[in-house]
Order: sequence, then structure tokens, then C-alpha cells
Amino acid sequence: MKTQQLQYVANEWQCKFSSPGFDHQQAQLVLAFGEPKLITSQAWLANIKKTFPNADIVSSSTAGEIIADEVHDNTIVATAIQFERTTVRCSITNILRHDSSHETGKYLMNELAANDLCSVFVVSDGKHVNGSDLVKGLDESNTKMIPLTGGLAGDGANFQRTFVGLNHLPEEGVVVAIGFYGNSLKTGHGSFGGWDEFGPERVITSSEKNILYQIDGKNALDLYKNYLGPYKEELPGSALLFPLSLTEAGSDQALVRTILSINEEEKSMVFAGNMPTGGKVRLMKANFDKLIDGSSIAAHSSFSPLADNNPQLAILISCVGRKLVLQDRTDEEVQAAKKVFGENTPFTGFYSYGEISPFNSNTRCELHNQTMTITTLYEA
Repeated sequence: MKTQQLQYVANEWQCKFSSPGFDHQQAQLVLAFGEPKLITSQAWLANIKKTFPNADIVSSSTAGEIIADEVHDNTIVATAIQFERTTVRCSITNILRHDSSHETGKYLMNELAANDLCSVFVVSDGKHVNGSDLVKGLDESNTKMIPLTGGLAGDGANFQRTFVGLNHLPEEGVVVAIGFYGNSLKTGHGSFGGWDEFGPERVITSSEKNILYQIDGKNALDLYKNYLGPYKEELPGSALLFPLSLTEAGSDQALVRTILSINEEEKSMVFAGNMPTGGKVRLMKANFDKLIDGSSIAAHSSFSPLADNNPQLAILISCVGRKLVLQDRTDEEVQAAKKVFGENTPFTGFYSYGEISPFNSNTRCELHNQTMTITTLYEA
């Protein structure tokens, strides 16, 4: 497996990394992550198609781009991958073509199904999708429990329009699943938050999918505001600084859930993932050092399935909420992961509206918010 990495800055492409012997003609896949206005402009795509004529080009809008050990804004980062013994096939659909996000996930996995399917990476619309339902649909059709990771496209801190594409300019509502086939590719994954929980654990008493109405029989929004103090005047933006931890009934694993919007009339909150009735929630707040350490933990977790082989590519997907909290220290969470892998592993990735990864090997996939999620690739 060989890679070449390019970055589109100030209307020109710069080569940032290239493996010895990399052949543009032999590249099967290009991952392109970029600022929404740039990634939806024609100029970059024509150039990438010409440079890598035989590759599938998967693109996504972001809330920040990752390359090497740095985080950038207003750029496009493109990673071309040349496999030696692994084949790639992509499936694309639009959420509007299906009855639900759940059906969208089932459709994509069924499209990729084959005996030698060894891994799937998903890049999804981040605004129109119900991320929890999408992942449940993907899980339902993932009967072999193959590694399934990915993320939801971003739109800076705007939460207005996100874009995903396959071999064409990215559009709203699109979800792309990339299937990897053969027995040579090893995939690792890790996901970790690092937020501090505080306040009592409470029970969701009224909700509808990702809309939360009541906690402990009280209006969810009023209860939430009581804990925010002066930050309540900055809602909904300040909600990114205070996500909720969610433990679903029958599970001992806590998920992190980001608040996307609030409804003052209904006293409700809309989340990036489902908030099922009966689930238990606690408020969370940022701990800078723990957030950065969380990146190291995710990196170590993604390393372990590779049987001590150094990854040939690491794809980092971190939440926009972490970026807004860390601000000038955002590079530090990428650098923390880089210390685990070393200088020889190329990095790419983006800041997202949701992360897709199992908690552990051989467990079902989950939608995460406010985590650093890392996917590693190694072709034996």
C-alpha cells in the first residue's frame, strides 16, 4: 500500500507526502476533505481526476482539515491510495431516496456485500441524516461484524449545509460507503472522548428519536439551562461546550451526544443522535488535558488490531465541538496521536458532525459525538 497526499491552498495544489514508488495511474481511491465552498467548486475535482484517472474520488465538506500533524481551515486535503492486493468498490445514495436513515444504511451495506468484504468506511451527510439510525441500518446488514468506521460531513460551526460526493461534486443528503475487499488489508479503529461528567445521573422520560423533551419528568431545556449558568444566554452555540453522556437501557457503554438546536416553545433539544426513552444522561464539560489524552487513547486502540505493524495510513475524524473547545490547542490532539504512530504514518482526516466506530473489536458500530475517532489501514 502506497499513498500520496496533496493540499489545496491559495488556489494551488501542494504535494505534502508521497510513498516511494507511488504510481498515479494505479491509485484506486482518493479521499478529499475540504472547506464547504472549496469542496463544491469545480476546479479542484477536475485536477484530481486528471492526476488520478483510475481512482474513485470520495469527497466531503468539513469543519476543519487534518493532514500530517496539523489542523487547517479553508483548504482541501486529498489522499490517494494505491493498494497492491486489495480491491475497492464504492456505493452511493441520497437519504431522500429512502424512507429513513436506517433504510439508507441497510441499502449501502447490501450494495457492498461480498464474501471477501473485509472493511467499510462511510462518509455521510451531516445535516439531513439521523446518524444513529444510519449506523443501526449499517449494523443490521453487517452480519459478519467486519470493521465499520467513518464520519459525518461538517460545515464549520454553521450547521447549515454539508456535502458528500463520489466522482462528482459533493451534494447535500449524500452518503458514500467504501468497501475494501481481500484478505491482505488490516483495519484498526479507536474512539475516545475525554470529557468530564458532572451532576446527577438522570433518566430520559420523554423523547422521539433525536428530540429530547423530558428528563426525570421535567422539561429538558429548562433543566439543561439550570446547569449552564451564564452560558445559557449563548445557546445553542454554547451547547457544544456541554454535551450529554448517554447510557442506553441494557448497556454499560456511555455515548457522547451533541446538541444541534433547541426549541424554546417545546422546551426541547435536538441531538446529533437518538436519545431513547429510558436512557440515562449526565451533563459533561471540557477538560483540556483529558481531551488531548483521549486522542492518544484512541490512537493506541486503533493500533492494536494491526498485530504491531505500523499503520500505512491513519484517518482521524474529530468532532467540531472539540475544535471549538480546544481552539489554539486543537493541533495538540492530532500531535498526541502522531506521537503514538510515529513520523512514518501519514495522517489525513477532518472535523465532523459525528463519528462512526465500534467501541471495541467484534462489537456493533455506534454513532459518537465529541470524540476523536481513528481508523488505521495496513496492507500485509
